[in-house]
Amino acid sequence: MAKASEVKNGNILRFNGELVQVEEFLHRTPGNLRAFYQARMRNVKTGKLVEYRFRVDEDVEICRVETNDYQYLYEDGEALVVMDNTTYEQFNIPKVLFGKSLRFLKEGMNVIIAFESDEPIMAQTPSHVELEITYSEPAVKGDTSTNALKYATVETGVEIKVPMFINQGDKVKIDTRTGDYVERVK
Repeated sequence: MAKASEVKNGNILRFNGELVQVEEFLHRTPGNLRAFYQARMRNVKTGKLVEYRFRVDEDVEICRVETNDYQYLYEDGEALVVMDNTTYEQFNIPKVLFGKSLRFLKEGMNVIIAFESDEPIMAQTPSHVELEITYSEPAVKGDTSTNALKYATVETGVEIKVPMFINQGDKVKIDTRTGDYVERVK
């Protein structure tokens, strides 16, 4: 157990039996009242925002979270199998932890996973991935007067919007957080 004065932004706490990540932690000293810490925390599993006032001497439980790089191997039902790059140990990670960026994940890619006492609590895909276009309609001549977009399918099966000059077989860079086309890769 630690005191509330030892908490920093980014720490993971066990708060009311749930894991929360501290987003903002401010020390407040109002005029004639006692000082306190105003905390804004996000629940790791549900993503809900929690606000709480800690007394300066209040006990809090700061969790020890280990974050490491893993290689995505394959899909197994409702989980993804990843391998530790140093020990070659394999883990099953629930798909839910990856969110919407899961649809751009390809076998062999590196992902970042955070564990708290052997339980995966957070998973993150690379912010940008390079994927090949497997299908796109041919561009019609004369459609280039404005920055017109067309639909194209990438190798993971996701349909994205790309500029008219992108053809089948081209490699493109995609932002996994938004699903938007970034650039063509040579």
